Amino acid sequence: MRGIDFKAAADVFTKLDVELMPDPSRTVIRPFSFAYPAAFEADRPSRLHVVVERVRALDPAMRTRMRALLAAPMRERHRNADQVFLRRFAAIRDEIGTGDFDNDEQWLIGAYFSQEYAFEAAALFNPSMVRLPDDALDGRPTEPGAVRFLLSLRGIGEGHISSVTFRTGEWGPGDRLVVDPPSANGVPPQIERTDSDWVRLLCEDSRDVSETVIFPVLPSQHQGIEDLRMVTFTDHDDVQSVIGTYTAFDGKVARQEMLRGIDIRTFEMRPLAGSMTGYKGMALFPRRIDGQFVMLGRQDSENIWLLRSDDLYTWDSGTPIMAPKYPWEFVQLGNCGSPIEIDEGWLVFTHGVGMVRGYCIGACLLDKADPSKVLARTPSPLLFPSAEQRGGYVPNVTYSCGGLLHDRRILLPYAIGDEYSAFAVAAVDDLLAAMVPA
Repeated sequence: MRGIDFKAAADVFTKLDVELMPDPSRTVIRPFSFAYPAAFEADRPSRLHVVVERVRALDPAMRTRMRALLAAPMRERHRNADQVFLRRFAAIRDEIGTGDFDNDEQWLIGAYFSQEYAFEAAALFNPSMVRLPDDALDGRPTEPGAVRFLLSLRGIGEGHISSVTFRTGEWGPGDRLVVDPPSANGVPPQIERTDSDWVRLLCEDSRDVSETVIFPVLPSQHQGIEDLRMVTFTDHDDVQSVIGTYTAFDGKVARQEMLRGIDIRTFEMRPLAGSMTGYKGMALFPRRIDGQFVMLGRQDSENIWLLRSDDLYTWDSGTPIMAPKYPWEFVQLGNCGSPIEIDEGWLVFTHGVGMVRGYCIGACLLDKADPSKVLARTPSPLLFPSAEQRGGYVPNVTYSCGGLLHDRRILLPYAIGDEYSAFAVAAVDDLLAAMVPA
């Protein structure tokens, strides 16, 4: 086996000065629900009804004063606070029962069943990026040789609950990277439930995509929406859409779900079915191969798997195609984000887990016609925790959920210590030169 040369591999990427840190001042208003413990539920009205009746028993003048007291700080931090509280009342209206409610009562009840949530207070990490769709471009001039992008990030707040937030920016020419400042507002989506177990998220209130916060809304997501892996998918009819696979975690069970962008402000969120989907890390290829949808995953928590399906939402078959081989990946090998199509094949960034549960980033090349064939791989990690970056929310972790190709160069956003995000660039030719035959 060829000797491992960390320095040569580390020279492939150039780390940029841009970093994205968690910001506890960014909050979103999300639903708040509560109930009695099971042992104390019997023979009493629900806590929802108890709180509603307490509000209704208040003197009308008191309700008006309470609303005025809360409205000022809420409107300062949330542009659409009034609409959010009234929508929250409407969402629980059927549970409340009969009766007429004036505007103050509706507003206050909505506020009692809402909470302000600092969605990235603890961490902002595991980024993924795609080219910003043409219909989402904001009309601002782009530098010659540059490309606009959409960046997703996993934010962690109170209770170690994960949500998804977004940024936009511009990359190029050269190593120039600008990430647009996020809005001070975090805006919850309107949730349109369907007859099945999926929902439509309407983000019409977001004036900027950085305002959109996608937090858990289904029981399967109770403890988080983790590690969105975005890809611009082009189907048979040449229609493009931004699709992301993510891990839904209810506190005990993890499963794969899909976020599909109808446009930059409307998303469908639905679970994936099939025996291959009760795991983490699945990432969709950007187009069909031999008429089938194709994904990568790590179903056995050790190897990279290739999955094929005739149905985008059902995945029942797969096979391992790449196993740990080098010391930095002895514990686990997995894909980072979706494969990137280049002339030579499918470029895939990988993560390897080694000693002290250290996560490093490598890469491999799959055959373009038959991606079950691994052509080459990096014997050494390309990005790994440096001496000054070994701390963090989770020490010794360098991780990415997908990069962007432009003019034979790669921009790879990556997380450090499961806490904050950084960026690095590399030439495709240098990446391939760092690989050895598989």
